[in-house]
Amino acid sequence: MGVINVLDKHIAELIAAGEVVERPSSVIKELVENSIDAGAKNVTVEIKHGGTTFMRVADDGCGIYRDDIKKAFLRHATSKVKTANDLDSIATLGFRGEALASISAVSRLQVITKNENEDTGSCYEIEGGGEISLEDAGCPTGTTFVIRDLFYNIPARSKFLKKDVAEGNAVSALMDKIVLSHPEVAFTFIRDGKQVLRTFGDGKLLSAIYSVFGKDFAKGLIPVDYTLDSVSVKGYISKPINARPNRNMQNFFINGRFVKTRTGMAALEEAYKGSIMVGKFPSAVLQLTVPYEIIDVNVHPAKIEVRFINERPVFDAIYHAVKSALQQGDVRKQVTFKENTAFNEIKKVNPFTNAQAVFSKAESKPPVNNVKPAEQKAKAYEPKSYNPFDELDLKDEKPKPISIDDLKMTDSSDPFEIYSKQAIRKNTELEQKKAEFSKQKFEKAEQLILKAAQQEDNLPNRENPVNEVIVEEKKPYKEVVMTKEEKPQTEIFKDKEDKNDTITELPKEQTKLRFLGEAFDTYIIVEKNDSEILIIDKHAAHERIIYEKLKANADKQNVQYLLAPVTVTLDKTDYDAAISNLDMFAKCSFDVEDFGNGTLLVRSAPQYLAATEIADCIAEMSGYIASGKKDIYAEKMDWFYHNVSCRSAIKAGNKSTVQELMDIAWTLEKNPQIKYCPHGRPICIVMTKYEIEKQFGRL
Repeated sequence: MGVINVLDKHIAELIAAGEVVERPSSVIKELVENSIDAGAKNVTVEIKHGGTTFMRVADDGCGIYRDDIKKAFLRHATSKVKTANDLDSIATLGFRGEALASISAVSRLQVITKNENEDTGSCYEIEGGGEISLEDAGCPTGTTFVIRDLFYNIPARSKFLKKDVAEGNAVSALMDKIVLSHPEVAFTFIRDGKQVLRTFGDGKLLSAIYSVFGKDFAKGLIPVDYTLDSVSVKGYISKPINARPNRNMQNFFINGRFVKTRTGMAALEEAYKGSIMVGKFPSAVLQLTVPYEIIDVNVHPAKIEVRFINERPVFDAIYHAVKSALQQGDVRKQVTFKENTAFNEIKKVNPFTNAQAVFSKAESKPPVNNVKPAEQKAKAYEPKSYNPFDELDLKDEKPKPISIDDLKMTDSSDPFEIYSKQAIRKNTELEQKKAEFSKQKFEKAEQLILKAAQQEDNLPNRENPVNEVIVEEKKPYKEVVMTKEEKPQTEIFKDKEDKNDTITELPKEQTKLRFLGEAFDTYIIVEKNDSEILIIDKHAAHERIIYEKLKANADKQNVQYLLAPVTVTLDKTDYDAAISNLDMFAKCSFDVEDFGNGTLLVRSAPQYLAATEIADCIAEMSGYIASGKKDIYAEKMDWFYHNVSCRSAIKAGNKSTVQELMDIAWTLEKNPQIKYCPHGRPICIVMTKYEIEKQFGRL
């Protein structure tokens, strides 16, 4: 063993600096956090060449007293901690007193500062930990740090820095986190002489999100505001349809500090379960406020990890906050079209722009013979915009005083025609009369057809077509009004009237749904209240309905008893896992017995499940248990419900009756909280009348 030596001060500072100062972004983080702790309302950060050669952080905080400037650069010198008890409730971003000493040991540093109670500022320079000068300076209240030549005295550390672009991106990413953590501070970030970020400092988190991530991200967020016991959760989460392929957009802030917390990630993703597709992850900007006593921030050199005394209250608060926000703020996906279409371009044409060619005096045109051949040849190749009045020969016509109201009604299909107010009014009245007459003829023909069909098939009297199910309090013409008791019930939904079912009742205001058809034997097309068209994935919708019923009726016997029990043969591993968890099968309405020698006997199954699916379902569930993917009982049961509901639901491509399809549509209308299937796919998309009419140029 070698001789033990006591390191001198300079070497010790270089070693300690390596723990705090890893790269330029580490320097910016420490200095900006000091500015926030100083009460600054405006902070400017500037870097050049990724921060390796130049960094500047200026604020309008309280500043540093002249007598304290030198002490601030001593190791373990801080104004934020005085006693050991202060470490149990740290309310500031910085507290160790190592940052300035570590930064000054590996760079050329200059600080210009002035306290609000002083008349003159101070300028202090230090290089490599050695003092250079301390002079008076004229400056406003606040502090400005200028750092040059980072790691100039440690070539071994300098060569491990990445390219300037990568280091600059790291600083930029850090500024995004700081901006989101303190929206009440106005930040300005300048990179290589160009301003790349500026925030308002109005205290609104959504404004900060808009500045950092842009308009498209900000408009797809759902607000969160929830308090559970002593934990408060505020911020924004993304809609399930805006899920991302990674977790990079999950941002958690605890007491104003950006942290990486697995507890927060797990709670966030658990709340989205069933609303988001597998392999996709939600985005979030959540600010947590917790008592300082239940959190320890002194567990990581960069203070980006924290430790909770009890993680369960934090998990529950985040989970319930996100779950509540999703139920209240998420809506069904709406179809939108491109803004610029052929119809929009036609609408931009003003037919009266060239009207003076008709109503003003005709101006004499210069004779063609006066044009020089060279000029005439050049004009022949000039591009000309189309003018519908260019083809009018007006040279021999004498203009007559004409009133615009005397113009004849023209063909409304020509967007370039000129219309008078009188013509437009007459045209509108004529169209209304045509529509009313057509409607009367259609109703009369419809009644005659139904009457003939009833006489031939001896059907009960009914006056509405089979493909139209209408619930409406006031009717412009005679229709069948179906109340909840009269609405047709199909076999697959026959237990929906159960009082303990989670499916809620229809709201008091009446809703009108009209069946339009089914596309590709998969998508139900329904018109709602003459204002929207709903396109529903019948498999996804039916799957979610069954899933919710299974969860709600887990303690009930919603089973179908089999006349002939089904035997399922498994390998030894799956068989042992199944017979050890028979209670799980019972929770899903399966009556499973051990038949011996690797075989299970199934005597009953959920009433939704087809008999042909029972064996495969039991085999898949047994394999899932044996794989040991989830050790939590609730997680396994949730997967079971997913499996049973998926196998029980009507499949895409299956033929379905109108009543079955309308029953699905009505169930979704009664339960607006159902928006996604258990796998996270959307169930229904909405196409508004406004969007459709806009595409056809009616608006």
